[in-house]
Amino acid sequence: MDALAVVGNLSLDRIGGSRPRIGGGPYHAGRGLRLLGRRHVQLVARCGDLDRRVLLPRLAELGLPVRLLHATRTTAFSFSYDGDRRAMHVDAVAEPWRADEVALDRRVRWVHAAPLLRSDFDAPVLASLARGRRLLLDGQGLVRHAKRGPLEVDGNFDRALLEHVTVLKLADDEAAVIDDPTSLGVPELLLTHGSRGATVYAAGRRVDVPARAVARDATGAGDAFSAVYLASRADGLTPASAARRATTAVAALLR
Repeated sequence: MDALAVVGNLSLDRIGGSRPRIGGGPYHAGRGLRLLGRRHVQLVARCGDLDRRVLLPRLAELGLPVRLLHATRTTAFSFSYDGDRRAMHVDAVAEPWRADEVALDRRVRWVHAAPLLRSDFDAPVLASLARGRRLLLDGQGLVRHAKRGPLEVDGNFDRALLEHVTVLKLADDEAAVIDDPTSLGVPELLLTHGSRGATVYAAGRRVDVPARAVARDATGAGDAFSAVYLASRADGLTPASAARRATTAVAALLR
């Protein structure tokens, strides 16, 4: 079985004024992969040294192989929810990744790149991750400004970021600031609609995948969806079947 890696920053997430808790793509994607019982996985994450003592044990609890790298600080967010609507504030921003930080095991053939902000991964870093592999990119790393304050998004990203992307995942609010996401030229496009499910564009087809609403904090659901989708594609499922499996897995996590 081909190995799969998740690469991205950890974050400190404050939900509705609560104490900060672990967040970020490697953690939430790892939760989804653990639910699948998938063993051939690598989580490659970063956080600030001052937060390592708190965050590493939480990441290790997933029972998956972990490589936690150094950063000068940990990205941090504050969240509030009104149903599916989410308001976010950027409290801290980690420095960009370097290409020499993303060397992966040669057995890895599928990569979930999970940026939190636009500054996390530039085109050379994504090219390094995608070399000889299939790459899923979370689109929040295209549209989210990397500055402190209320989260700002726009569609003025470097199109070179998509040159090596096999699968692009965009939430509704991210897709809304891109004129026509279906024109971006990626082989597989995933549009996620929160409790309303997802839409898959692949091989000239559109498939809508419904979901059942679950009344829980949905932070990290997109990362779990992406990871389960990619693992399912690695297992040989079609894009539509992979999206259905991912939707079911996210609902199980939220319950």
